[in-house]
This record gives sequence, structure tokens and C-alpha cells, in this order.
Amino acid sequence: MAYTVNRTIPDTGIDDVDARARTALADHGFGVLTEIDVKATMKKKLDVEMSAYRILGACNPKMAHQAIGIEPRVGAMLPCNVILREVEGGVEVSAIDPVASMQAIENAELTAVAGEVRDLLAKAAGAI
Repeated sequence: MAYTVNRTIPDTGIDDVDARARTALADHGFGVLTEIDVKATMKKKLDVEMSAYRILGACNPKMAHQAIGIEPRVGAMLPCNVILREVEGGVEVSAIDPVASMQAIENAELTAVAGEVRDLLAKAAGAI
């Protein structure tokens, strides 16, 4: 089973895709709560070079509240991570598939919410 929703944006840089991703996420009810610049972290901690790679921790407050109401410990699996990484010819966007990540929790109601979140993330990725 695939665990991410993916899209490659050709012929562009990570900063452009980052701005577009934040707009698309906001347009679909998500805010970016966290950001990790993996490239900078690897350089600082390990003194290694790598291509641009960012992790955006996206949250749809309405859906998160609903999920926490169903399963209080689900917060351990939040927020929904969206990665932006430089690839040959552009930038790949990969958003977690919440249905795949929630398989460890046997709760049909939560799975339904995860499906709604997946659909929103897929629409946001498509809008970038």
C-alpha cells in the first residue's frame, strides 16, 4: 500500500513550491504548524550535503479535533507531514496518506475521518 500522495512539479525550485504548497494547503483548510529544513539540519549535525528537503507539518484543525474526539491518543500521529524535495527536473511533493498511517488503530470512525483528510491533502497537492 502506498503511504504518500505524490506529485512532481517540473522545472521549478523548492522555494516556489514551498510558497505554492502553503497556499494550496491553506485553501484546503490546513495550516503549517512546523517546518524542518532537513538539508540544513543534516549539514549542521552531520556536516553532509544533500539536495533541498523540507518537511511541513500540516494540520486541519477541524479534522484534527474530530480525530482526537474519536481517539484521544491519535495526536501522537499528528500533524500530517508534507515533504518537499528537490529531484531531477523539479520538486517532488509527498503528503502522508492518513488512511495508511492510521491502519495501526482499529477504529472505523477514525478511518473515515482519515479518508476525508487524505482527499483534502490530495486536492491540495493537485493544486500546487
